[in-house]
Amino acid sequence: MPLERFVLILVAVIAAAGLTVWVGTLAAAATTTVPIGWVFVIPVALIVYVAWRVIAERIRNREDDHYDRIEK
Repeated sequence: MPLERFVLILVAVIAAAGLTVWVGTLAAAATTTVPIGWVFVIPVALIVYVAWRVIAERIRNREDDHYDRIEK
């Protein structure tokens, strides 16, 4: 694995972990300080679900895999 790809994966994982902690902290604060805080959590959950579905579709798409087998 090239060093550039490894560093890119490492940066993406660290950024995703930080974003997860940040969103979790905001959600916890919203639900404990304001009774209507769930109004904040529901759109965030919907955005996360849509992002998950888009990423899963990109991973499973066989048409995109065609170009992985081409020699460069």
